[in-house]
Amino acid sequence: MLPRRTFLQSLVAALAAAQVARADESRAPRILLRSSWQVVNIGDIAHTPGVLALIEKHIPDAEVILWASGDLTDEVAAMEHKRFPKLKIVKGGIDSKGKASNTDLGEAVAWADFLLHGSGPSLVAARDVAAWVEHTEKPFGVYGITYGSYYDADRKALLSGAEFLYFRDTVSLEFAKKQGVNCPIMEFGPDGAFACDLRDDAGAEAFLKANGLEEGQFLCCLSRLRHTPYWTIPSKNRELDPEKHARNEEMKERDHAALRAAIVAVVRETPLKVLLCPEDMTQMAVGKEMFYDQLPADVKDRVVWRENFWLTDEALSVYVRSAGLFGSEMHSPIMAVGNGVPAIVCRFAEQTSKGYMWRDVGLGEWLFNLDEPEDHARIVPAVLDMAKNPAAAKRRVAEARKFVEKRQRETMAVLKSKLPA
Repeated sequence: MLPRRTFLQSLVAALAAAQVARADESRAPRILLRSSWQVVNIGDIAHTPGVLALIEKHIPDAEVILWASGDLTDEVAAMEHKRFPKLKIVKGGIDSKGKASNTDLGEAVAWADFLLHGSGPSLVAARDVAAWVEHTEKPFGVYGITYGSYYDADRKALLSGAEFLYFRDTVSLEFAKKQGVNCPIMEFGPDGAFACDLRDDAGAEAFLKANGLEEGQFLCCLSRLRHTPYWTIPSKNRELDPEKHARNEEMKERDHAALRAAIVAVVRETPLKVLLCPEDMTQMAVGKEMFYDQLPADVKDRVVWRENFWLTDEALSVYVRSAGLFGSEMHSPIMAVGNGVPAIVCRFAEQTSKGYMWRDVGLGEWLFNLDEPEDHARIVPAVLDMAKNPAAAKRRVAEARKFVEKRQRETMAVLKSKLPA
């Protein structure tokens, strides 16, 4: 028989332990989001707030920590905190022995129930995912990536161990199946940037006013080279790549001619103006060289060239005030369509298969392949149709958005099912 005092002490301790266990069982599910690839591109930035917004909407009781890449700047983090004030951000890596490079990351890894790899051009953080699998034995999933151009045979087993794999274009999905990736759930899942809802309304309105642009009375046009010339961005500290530079020079006139003709047609045949704007830090110069400087004088008067880079919140606030987008970029159109704005996409092989998502979401008529000569002649009529028939364009994008939102609900339901109840 235990003494009465010892018995009572043991009972109190047992009850306290049970309360802790019950509290732990009823706590919020915890997600570690591995996202944020670089900040020189507003599309790469948009992946993260998009997925955060989806979790907030569809799994509102979940807690999220962002595991960001090292180049996430204070400026971009502040923009994200404006939208998600409670968001905690960690950086760093895990070494071969399973040790995190800093305390914050180590605590986040121990804290989390599930690792979610965000949208991107590939399994960007494959090394981090592999370390998570090896050293935690906790589940992970992949949300909206392209797969193929960055294929690594060693990733097949890693991807096959996921709870789910969502590919942002069905070309990637089919390629993964062909390569032997075998996961319980492998489906098309929209790029997280469709859900991006960042805003800088004051900045956007000031920019539009300063440049004589009125809401609904202008189109946005985006340009890009075959290969992003990262060597022109000082912070990247890269040497010029002669082969990629040569390819850019070889193709830049061919890739921009039809879009430049569309700018001319819009200005001359409609009351709309055109805003030349960038998705990454290299494109202000490209837009000036390949579009603005080559426009006829009567057209140039109604075309605005944005000289400075912007962040995702201001850009999206401008896009939602426009009549639509067209050009050879991907994530500005993704953000536009996700917010109900029409957008035409031109693609080429160097951009991977991501452009084919336009077919997947029902916008195949707004997808043009610049590697196919016959597609060039279709660009000007398509842009003019979008400009002259805004109601029809809005209906088309509304249908695509409805499909995207359906897939978002379904994919988030799967994520929720993989978290502690």
